[in-house]
Amino acid sequence: MPRDFEIIPAIDLIDGKCVRLSQGDFAEKTIYSESPVDVAKRFEDAGLTRVHMVDLDGARAGRICNLSVLESVATSTALVVDFSGGIKTESDVESVLSAGAAMVAVGSMAAKEPARIAGWIDRFGSETIIVGADVREGFVAVNGWETKTELELIPFLREMTSRGVRKVFVTDVSKDGLLSGPALPLYVELLAEFDGLDLIASGGVSKMEDLRLLKDAGCSGAIVGKALYEGHIDLNDLVAEFGG
Repeated sequence: MPRDFEIIPAIDLIDGKCVRLSQGDFAEKTIYSESPVDVAKRFEDAGLTRVHMVDLDGARAGRICNLSVLESVATSTALVVDFSGGIKTESDVESVLSAGAAMVAVGSMAAKEPARIAGWIDRFGSETIIVGADVREGFVAVNGWETKTELELIPFLREMTSRGVRKVFVTDVSKDGLLSGPALPLYVELLAEFDGLDLIASGGVSKMEDLRLLKDAGCSGAIVGKALYEGHIDLNDLVAEFGG
């Protein structure tokens, strides 16, 4: 039986602006004219309750760069925010939570220092710490998708779950920003491998049917970005079918 399914719109940030990349390529970015706060308010006004914010500058630089944007969104809306990008230390986690995020998503640090993530889970709880796994050709990518590691995805997630991780985003970078459909076979494989995993799909969603397939597969949610920004999915239709 499919579990509850959460729609999570994305706000990706470069220089404080909303952008979308194609296949994780910083040279292939679309900059949107709406401010992050206006975008967040539009999502909230439509009835959505959650947003996924990615500090792409921070992911690339290895330090948080867009904390003020998080603060603006958190104070201007009642959206439940998860935030990622450039989070390296426990102090960074505290700063992000203090700025208004409800959850912190970590990718590069989880790949590089898994024991540190376990310590954060002990302190902040498994409901607060989410692991983001960006995948290129079956291997985990770090540093804002730019560097492919030698870590295979399934062994990496096996280690993460053994350390207390319960929530993960998995992004097939080859799908991201292309509106070519999500990596459904990958998610089906992961859900078969990890019973009870709170798996959120990311990348490639282009139409409502993509979301129905991800829900039926057992994903707990999906991140939707470019399809919303460019009108391939209507916000009102989205909320009418899946709720906030």
